[in-house]
Amino acid sequence: MFDHLKNKFPIEDHLWENYIPYFNKLEIPARTVLLNEGEISERIFFIEKGCIRCWFNKDGKDLTLQFFLEDGMVASIESFRKKIPSPVTIETIEPSVLWYVDKKDMDVILKELIEIPELRNKFIDMIFERTFDYMKHFVSFIRDTPEQRYLNLLKENPQIIKRIPQHYIASFLGITSVHLSRIKNKLLK
Repeated sequence: MFDHLKNKFPIEDHLWENYIPYFNKLEIPARTVLLNEGEISERIFFIEKGCIRCWFNKDGKDLTLQFFLEDGMVASIESFRKKIPSPVTIETIEPSVLWYVDKKDMDVILKELIEIPELRNKFIDMIFERTFDYMKHFVSFIRDTPEQRYLNLLKENPQIIKRIPQHYIASFLGITSVHLSRIKNKLLK
């Protein structure tokens, strides 16, 4: 895991040695809630193995916003940064191996690393990428049909189709599992 992070955030080895004690390992089963909607996020998670989804409850229905896989990072960023209630629940889909950093420790790391321009730019790029993903998903709901959204997901993130249960994918696409089955059957013909 640290090799991946070292590649993503190339800093001197002695700095990494300072930060490694801030990382805590979790091995947890599927369907483990890491953060409930309405709680204040106090941790940021790095995924070594497994799959996580962010979702919220609307009138008793789970609506999935995003999926995160290996080598990804997940938190309720707004809640983590601003100490406001999280608008989402974060939950594992598969048994997972995660590394987390508490907010107070991440604040120390960021304060030190923000002084390194290359790393500051990488953090900014990561935040923008997540924003771009949300915007793309949002625009897709306005512009595309459910079938087009499914085809886009199949093209851009085939690992999600292979690994994630159909009812979560349907929720992410804004349709029912039955509608998703119809789309899949239509495309097979």
